[in-house]
Amino acid sequence: MILIIDDDIAVRVSLQLLLSNNGYDVAVAEAPENALTIIRQQQPDLIILDLNFTIDTSGRQGLELLDKIRAIHPAVPVILITGWGSIELAVSGMKAGANDFINKPWSNEHLMQSVKTLLDLQEQKSESHTRKELDKLYNFQHIIGEDTRMLQILETIGRVAATDASVLIMGESGTGKELIAEAIHQNSLRRSKPFIKVNLGGISTSLFESEMFGHVRGAFTDARFDRVWRFETASKGTIFLDEIGDLDAGSQVKLLRVLQDRTYEVLGSSRTKTVDIRIVCATNKDLNEMVARASFREDLLYRINLITIRLPALRERPKDIPLLVDFFIGNLKEIYNRPSLSVSKSAMKWLQQLPLPGNIRQLKNLVERSILVSRNDNLEIEDFRSQLELSPVKMGNVQLPGVGMITLEEMEIEMIKRAMDYHKNKISKAAASLGLTRSALYRRLDKYQIPYDETED
Repeated sequence: MILIIDDDIAVRVSLQLLLSNNGYDVAVAEAPENALTIIRQQQPDLIILDLNFTIDTSGRQGLELLDKIRAIHPAVPVILITGWGSIELAVSGMKAGANDFINKPWSNEHLMQSVKTLLDLQEQKSESHTRKELDKLYNFQHIIGEDTRMLQILETIGRVAATDASVLIMGESGTGKELIAEAIHQNSLRRSKPFIKVNLGGISTSLFESEMFGHVRGAFTDARFDRVWRFETASKGTIFLDEIGDLDAGSQVKLLRVLQDRTYEVLGSSRTKTVDIRIVCATNKDLNEMVARASFREDLLYRINLITIRLPALRERPKDIPLLVDFFIGNLKEIYNRPSLSVSKSAMKWLQQLPLPGNIRQLKNLVERSILVSRNDNLEIEDFRSQLELSPVKMGNVQLPGVGMITLEEMEIEMIKRAMDYHKNKISKAAASLGLTRSALYRRLDKYQIPYDETED
């Protein structure tokens, strides 16, 4: 049973008809007192709560009621109904234990999607399976690992994949966040639809709307043709927003609007389009810390993290390193036509003791480079040691990462971002600190699509 708590009879009737027509049993309450009586007597499966009541538009009554609901029924999913102007109030409600918030006027499709997702998550119970059992239940063929934490993560993926819950994947660079996102899609009901990957760190502020929502011919100087882009391409499927922690403040607002209302406008067109997609995000940054510094919107964080998955660093699961090495070796045997390739036991133990700050990506690069350089088919410690910088290289005051941690291009991108941030987007000063001319820096900013808002030099 779903309980609707709202003092507005029009809202209650509208929601009751919508939910009843979709096969749900519904109860309604117009005031906190009635609501608490129903909750104690009938234990609803989900509650839809309007935070504002007629006698008090501050939301205080609604938040107090939410606290009482949580005291009586701690696990019941709660969806808040709120206007766009009271998003701050909705965020307070999320902190108090609500699960989602829907804007007025709401989209029936979006609201029903939220209801179904939360009920599905509530019904599913986490069980413990071995890796073999998980592989029989789900499609995890590209994810290597048997560490306890990885098995728990795979359990979570399998449990939430069939829902439309938004997922936030957190972890260091190179831990396999994209593979986890793909696994969520491949095990979802949207698996036959597109899986669109977007690196938000590579999209400049000025191009964000065009890249994400498309544009019509003539929308700006170089818009010679209509362009259908990321959100429309991902329709009915999953969109993977990587490096969401790199999104600038203006673009965060635009993205939030889409996630809030499930609508967007193509650049240069006044026609509003609706979007039906699953949102999966990833970052190697601490978004909670960014929220505390006011560099990431708290309401956007609550919109993308219904389910949060934290990937462990490779050094935290050393028993998985031999599995990964064997997997890489198996692929490279065919690529380099060296069927006798193997790794000695002593070398494998040595690899397990490495810090590997670049995680799986660094391990893969190390194995491949060692195979390319060594003439031995049975790789020993020295074959790997010769290709690994155990300590970062220090040049002046600059600490460089070890070989295999990042590519030369990734290092250049990072140095440009740091210079622009340090010099507060002053192009001349940033260019001089990098040993570049202004035009050379502009070319690299465009090439790598690094977002910036130039300030006066």
